[in-house]
Amino acid sequence: MELVAFVGPDQESWGQITALMNRLPECEKVVLVVAKGVSGFPVDGKTNVVEVDASLPLVQLKEAMWSGLKKELDGAFEVAVTLASGTGKDHMALVGALLSVPVGIRIAVFTKEGVRFVT
Repeated sequence: MELVAFVGPDQESWGQITALMNRLPECEKVVLVVAKGVSGFPVDGKTNVVEVDASLPLVQLKEAMWSGLKKELDGAFEVAVTLASGTGKDHMALVGALLSVPVGIRIAVFTKEGVRFVT
């Protein structure tokens, strides 16, 4: 299963994303949708980055995300997604882009009990 995450400038949420990257069972690939201008997020060999301009209006942002994600998720049936970083607009665009690929989504969080799915 692939993990998809939006990475915004809110560095205090990055720990949630890296915890999922390191502990999500069966995670074969990580796709980070990174807001333009954000740097310093740790990546590894199974991580691909799609850079987007998060200042775009919602529909244009969704299309920009979709354009990058459809290439990265070719053939995927379902992905885990984290909404830990970013704004509501970023989250709406990401969910809309994933559903347009189309792939199913499972919202993942890292808790004291480990990785949990809330969908």
